[in-house]
Order: sequence, then C-alpha cells, then structure tokens
Amino acid sequence: MTDDAQARIAEMVTSNDVLLFMKGSPLFPQCGFSSKAVAILNHLNVEFGSVDVLQDQGVRQGIKAFSDWPTIPQLYVKGEFVGGSDIMMEMFESGELTQLFADKGLVSVS
Repeated sequence: MTDDAQARIAEMVTSNDVLLFMKGSPLFPQCGFSSKAVAILNHLNVEFGSVDVLQDQGVRQGIKAFSDWPTIPQLYVKGEFVGGSDIMMEMFESGELTQLFADKGLVSVS
C-alpha cells in the first residue's frame, strides 16, 4: 500500500464528520453489508459521506490497513473508526450508535 493512498484516506476521514467506506454508493450498495450500514445511517437521519472502494483499488486495500480492520464497510465518525456493519448493527440495537452521534453533535435525541 502506498503512502499516497494512506494520505488520501486520512484526508477523507478528517474532512467528513461521518464517512462510510463501502462497496457501491448509498443509492446502489453493491453488497448486503454496505446496504445494512446505509440503512442504519439513513434510519438515524445522519448526514454522511461515502467512498466507493470498488472505484479505487488503492483505497480498497489501503482502508483495511488504515483501520487495521479486514472488511468493508467501515464507518468513521469525527475521524474515529467505529467499526463494520456488524458492530454498527450491535451499537444501533443497543442505542450506543444514536448516543455516539448525539455526543458528537450530529443528531438530536428526543
């Protein structure tokens, strides 16, 4: 993996409050896990950026090393790695994900 890919990933992560590295796009996810991740974020009404790893091999391989996490999708909130779709689902079901977004000022909890 190149330092260039790492620098581009770091720039993407720091310039988006919520960023999802996924296969496909939010409108057309290319795998079930990415689809589930998008559905969770949409349900929580969180604005998020996305990066289609299928469009860039450097990012597709680089993100796995960047986060030390082997699978896609990957969610970042305010520059911090949160996890993949399984972790997102667990956090969503327990209320932790909503709380995380609320703590970061990204959603209001009623």
